[in-house]
Order: sequence, then structure tokens, then C-alpha cells
Amino acid sequence: MAVCFSRPGMELIKRLNAEAVKHGIEPAEAYVCTGAAGEGFISFGGSVSEWAELADSRGACAIFVSAAGIAVRAVAGICRDKLTDIPVIVIDDNGRFVIPIMSGHAGGGNKIAVILAELLGAVPVITTSTDVNGAFSADVYAKEQGLRIENRSGIRKVSAKAIEGKPVTLSFKHYPPQEPVDIIVADETDREYDLLLKPKRYVLGIGARKGKDPAEAEAFILNVLRENGVETGDVYAVCTIDIKKDEEAIKAFCAKYRIPLLCFDAELLSDAEGEFEVSEFVKEKTGVDNVCQRAAALGAGPGGRDITGKIKGAGITAALFMRKV
Repeated sequence: MAVCFSRPGMELIKRLNAEAVKHGIEPAEAYVCTGAAGEGFISFGGSVSEWAELADSRGACAIFVSAAGIAVRAVAGICRDKLTDIPVIVIDDNGRFVIPIMSGHAGGGNKIAVILAELLGAVPVITTSTDVNGAFSADVYAKEQGLRIENRSGIRKVSAKAIEGKPVTLSFKHYPPQEPVDIIVADETDREYDLLLKPKRYVLGIGARKGKDPAEAEAFILNVLRENGVETGDVYAVCTIDIKKDEEAIKAFCAKYRIPLLCFDAELLSDAEGEFEVSEFVKEKTGVDNVCQRAAALGAGPGGRDITGKIKGAGITAALFMRKV
């Protein structure tokens, strides 16, 4: 989502979105907070802080084409912590600088800023210490490897060592070292460490009727997870059939909770191994007799285990699998 407050800002967002489309990137939903909205823009009637709250509720990247101070004041009320904040990026009206000001690592703000700068021919202004020092970043590593950070305080300890040029040691559960380490990747451990990273053990398969309301879908999915004692941070991926990859209800949930979306075609889903509840109606619509369980089985991979079966809601189905990790 992008917002601006001037005619030059509107022109810059138009240019940015045009370049994005050229490169196969989804354009930003464009808003104007003051003045008349031009073609392709939405006039936002509330305050800029309310716009930031809207972006936060969607889990969207908030792009401000404005002064940095406007963005800072607007997002002050939605700041929680570095692992759950949405990425926030500021671009000046002339498109000279692209500055990530929040969630540069966990939210991917730094990477998004680099992409936007490339599209605009601008300079990305990256200020996070590990990036400017070319040092190892524990939170980026966890995100890229699909791991959950168990103790957030450890990020600072490990990053401080990396920035100082000291070696950062890492241990996986099947190869424990004889000496203390900085990072341990394990389900549980009694060893000495600064940072514990846990594998995300669950995969969620989803089937949804076309046009399913995103809020209703979110409530249904969260209830499925809650009833099975699973937090959104423990979900490795949401899986579905490829014809549903643009379904707003599924996309919105994945964006809000930062969960990767994996999509499989009907042929791959048909080859999934396991016992699945069969629906002729679903087969007629999608080409495969079951979407949620089959998708979850493929997402979980070899050794995955179905722990819920097919759960039905109004216009949506879900299945929760546990990965073998």
C-alpha cells in the first residue's frame, strides 16, 4: 500500500507502479490523503495515522511518499516489536531516496526498499547495523530458513558479536558441539546459548470458495489453529491449489501473518499420498477431489502427519499437518 499527499507524489507512485508491472511485480494499492484523487488512486478520508492502521491490519508494507517525519508520526501508534511490525518505507517526492524505517529485517523492509530503489533509479538508504557492516543477521537468517525466534533478546546479543567481527557459532540439534554456542536450532535444548531458533512444525492446507470474505476466512483459520494449540508463528506455510493463488481471503491471511503461500496444480495434488476425504463437487470445480488435505500433505513433505483431517466452514476448508523436522 502506498500513500501520498501531493501531485508530485501521485506522479511518483504512478511511475513506481508502471515499473512494477513491467517487471512482473504486483503494483501498490495507491491512496491520496489530501486533495483530489487522480485515476488509479483511492481518496482516503481519514487521517494518515488511520491509513497506517489500515495497512497494519492487512499486514501490508506501508509506503509513504512524503517527508520521513510524516511517516514516523503516522506509524507511532502501530509499533509493537521488530518481529511483528509491518515494513514501513519512505520515498521522497522526487524519487531520489528510498528509506526503510521499520521492520527492515523480519518484515523484509530492507529488501523491499532495494527493489523499489531499483525500479525508480533511486538510492536505497539502509541503516541497520548488520547490513551496513556486512555482518551476519540472526533475524534475517531465521526468516530465510523458516525458523521461529524463541527468545527475542538473543538477537541483540548475537548481532553485537557479528558487528564486532567476532565469530558467531551455530548448532543444529543432531550435531551438538562440546562447547557453548551462540545459536541453537532445535525444538528444545538444555545447552547454553544466546539465541534459540525453533523449526516451524505445522503446515496449513486451505480450500476456499471464490470471493470468500477475508475477515470470515481469517476468523475460521485462527479458530482452527487455536483449537489445535498452534500459534500463527508456528505455521511454516499455507498451501492450496494454484487456481486459488490470487484468492483475496488466502492472500490477505498470508500477508497479515507473514506466512509463505505454496500453490500446487491439480495434477500434483492428485499424486499426493495419503487418505483424504473425497468431494465430487470439489473435483468438478478444481480437477481434484480434495484441496486442503492434499495441499497440506504436499507442503508438509515426506513423513508429514495429518492431525485434523478436513475441517469445513462456510465456503472454506482447512487441514493441519505436522512436518517431520
